[in-house]
Amino acid sequence: MANLLWLQGGACSGNTMSFLNAEEPSACDLVTDFGINVLWHPSLGLELGENLQKMLLALTSGQMPLDIFVFEGTVVNAPNGTGEWNRFAGRPMRDWVTDLCKVANFVVAVGDCATWGGIPATAPNPTESEGLQFLKRDHGGYLGKDFKSKAGLPVINIPGCPAHPDWITQIVVAVATGRGGELSLDEFQRPKTFFTSFTQTGCTRNMHFAYKVSATEFGQRKGCLFYDLGCRGPMTHSPCNRILWNRQSSKTRAGMPCMGCTEPEFPFFDLAPGTVFKTQTVMGVPKDMPTGVDKTGYIKLTAAAKAASPRWAEEDIFVV
Repeated sequence: MANLLWLQGGACSGNTMSFLNAEEPSACDLVTDFGINVLWHPSLGLELGENLQKMLLALTSGQMPLDIFVFEGTVVNAPNGTGEWNRFAGRPMRDWVTDLCKVANFVVAVGDCATWGGIPATAPNPTESEGLQFLKRDHGGYLGKDFKSKAGLPVINIPGCPAHPDWITQIVVAVATGRGGELSLDEFQRPKTFFTSFTQTGCTRNMHFAYKVSATEFGQRKGCLFYDLGCRGPMTHSPCNRILWNRQSSKTRAGMPCMGCTEPEFPFFDLAPGTVFKTQTVMGVPKDMPTGVDKTGYIKLTAAAKAASPRWAEEDIFVV
């Protein structure tokens, strides 16, 4: 039986809410089918006060084994590198993170805040927040770029705002059942099984993207969200249109642009006014191009696509 501990730093609890809605497998399945012993979780744990503190000390001292340490939220270093703005069980949370990461077989960062700082780390970053092993795109974060867990792996990053529940539970199961060493991670330490393809993969608006037919407002069933509404689906690594949310939809399928929340730069442009839900362009050409496309190729491609666009591409062809 694998012992799992889940703690929260500077977080909104969004990834906890996502996790508790997991279906394949569910949070209950982790315990009943895969033998995971959830030692403590902010929404599930029974221990409080001194009892919780005793458990944490037993883990950090090695008296109790810690197989999987899951961390949600940023590591808060304010004020002045002390971490005193985020205290937990009698000491700064960052100090617990340091000690628990030293004894854990595997360390899993869940959500953007834990992976690379997320919204709290947006300039001017008053909480001095950072992710476990990244601060935005910079490798290092709180633990440093050379950190390895006892199993020999770096922090396993499961980004998202929030992360999809099944990404979380499937990775936890892989680790708990002895397959953690088989995980292949990308340059940002995301499991490649989920983060190799793009959000655009499987998007129902790909035909509109191909013919440069743009949506002009939220919720429209026709038109691509990339050209005007700031959708980052062609540049964002995630399976959101392959592993659907609630088993039935995704942001783009519902007519809302992807905000790129699985990428280190999220939120993009530091949320400057006029940058959210609006494609940033220079003379009509997007500043951020779909991955693998250069500006010259983009201009040629979109000109040809617009000219070849069939009449039905401008129509609402969905009847349900």
